Amino acid sequence: MLFRKTFTTETDIIKGCLKGERKAQQHLYESYSKKFFAICLRYVKDRDLAEDIMIEGFMKIFEKLPQYEAKGSFEGWMKRIVVTQSLLTLRNNRNLSMEVNMESHLETADSPYELNHLETAELMDLIQGLPVGYRTVFNLYAIEGYSHAEIADLLGITESTSKSQLNRARNTLKQKIADQQIKERRING
Repeated sequence: MLFRKTFTTETDIIKGCLKGERKAQQHLYESYSKKFFAICLRYVKDRDLAEDIMIEGFMKIFEKLPQYEAKGSFEGWMKRIVVTQSLLTLRNNRNLSMEVNMESHLETADSPYELNHLETAELMDLIQGLPVGYRTVFNLYAIEGYSHAEIADLLGITESTSKSQLNRARNTLKQKIADQQIKERRING
């Protein structure tokens, strides 16, 4: 009789990965790769680079797995590694500068905007269109739930810079949403 091991619980997967079992590693990768790839894509636009970051993130997960203390969510622990890997790539890649030209900042305080007809995919596309610095801080704060102090520490910036980048990201998104709605009104009459 051929014994075929299946991994039905998170604990089984972790134990298998700690033992170096390829099937457990494959199961973990297949379970989370799509979700983690989407996270990487939020930080870098290039799909190939996002895939590289995701793979490097999984390598770090397997490497650091003995350090996981089962305090809190395992997925959250892995997600933090993937986000950190994305940020390291941004920091180390000179073509993906976190700097944003202050003069190109859009003032949108008077722009009316509505989210009524905006689909999730459209909103994610608008976020992807933000400059790297705005997009990174916006993702960390609004999507990942980091505080400005944590963002400042992760990115090597001040808390006020983090707050400023978030404000500019929001204003830019408001303007893009307003512009998109004006286009739709023209098309739809």
